[in-house]
Amino acid sequence: MPKQLHNRYQKTFAVAPMMGWTSRHCRYFHRQISRHALLYTEMVTTGAILYGEHRRFLQYDDSEHPIALQIGGGNPNELEKAVTIADAYGYDEINLNVGCPSDRVQQGNIGAVLMAEPKRVAQCYRAMRNAANPRTKISVKNRLSIDNLPEHSVFDFVETVANAGCRTFIIHARKAFLQGLDAKANRDVPPLNYELVYQVKQRFPELEIIINGGIKTLDEAKRHYHHVDGVMVGREAYQNPWLLAGVDELLGYDSRPLSRQQIIRNMVPYIEREIDKGNHLKQIARHWMGLFHGQRGTRAFKQHLNDHMNNRNDTAVIEEALAKLADVSSN
Repeated sequence: MPKQLHNRYQKTFAVAPMMGWTSRHCRYFHRQISRHALLYTEMVTTGAILYGEHRRFLQYDDSEHPIALQIGGGNPNELEKAVTIADAYGYDEINLNVGCPSDRVQQGNIGAVLMAEPKRVAQCYRAMRNAANPRTKISVKNRLSIDNLPEHSVFDFVETVANAGCRTFIIHARKAFLQGLDAKANRDVPPLNYELVYQVKQRFPELEIIINGGIKTLDEAKRHYHHVDGVMVGREAYQNPWLLAGVDELLGYDSRPLSRQQIIRNMVPYIEREIDKGNHLKQIARHWMGLFHGQRGTRAFKQHLNDHMNNRNDTAVIEEALAKLADVSSN
C-alpha cells in the first residue's frame, strides 16, 4: 500500500530518475539523509516489466517511501499491463517518461519523442490511470518541446494530457533536440526557460507543476516554490548528496539530519543483508563518493574505498575509510 506523506507547505522536493545512478542502493542511501524527499527509480521500460524478471527492476526497501517509479513506454496497452504489475509493489507514484532524449530511448518510440504526440500521451495516461490503485498518483515528466516545435507548444501538450485526467507534470525547463545533440548535451546545451514553466502554472493553477533542470541549491528551490508546486533535482543531488540534509527543514518538517559519518554507519546493516544475498559492497558504496564533498579527508576516504571495495566484500572497509577522515582531520 502506498504511504501517504504530507508536509505542512504541500511542496515537493524530488530526486530525479537517473539511469545508472538512482538504483535501490542509491535510494536507500539518500533516505538516510532525508526522510521526506520524493525518490525516483531509474526509468524502467514496459518491456523490462512485461518480459523480464520484473522483481529485479521493481523491488525496493519499505524505508524508501515516498517513492516514485518512472516507466518508459509509448503503447497504451503495454503501459496498462505494466502498471498493473508495478502497482502491486506499492509505489506512491508512477511516472511516465516523456522527456528522455537518448537515441536508444527514441528507437523504442518512448521518452521525449512523445512530445510530438500529446494525444497519444493522453491515451497512455488513461491506460496507466485505469490500471493503478486510485491512491497511486500517476504523473508525466516532459520537456518544454522538441526539435522544431516552439517551446510554447508545452501549453497545448499540458492541456491535452490534463484533459485526460493528469494532474501532475514534472517539466524539465529546456527543449530537447533529438537530432544533433546527444543525451548528455541535451542536459546542458538547450537554454533553461524557467519563466515558461511558471507560466504553465499560471495558466493551469489547478495542476501540480514541478520544475526540473539546472537546480543546484536549496536557495534556488525556495525561489522556485514561489512560482510552482515543487522542484526536482538531478545530478547535484547525486554528486553532492549532502544537499539533501536540508530538504526536510525546507519542507517544513522539524527534523535534524544525521552526521555524514552516522549516515554511512547506518548503511552497515543494509550492506550486510545485501552481501548475504550475494550482492557486493562496491554496488552500494559507489553512491557515497560525494557525501564528504568539500570536507577535510574526503580524498583519503574515497581513495580507501576505491582501493579496497573491488576486491573486498566486507563492511570493515567502511570503518577503515571513515578512519581516514578522522586521521586527516586530526592533523
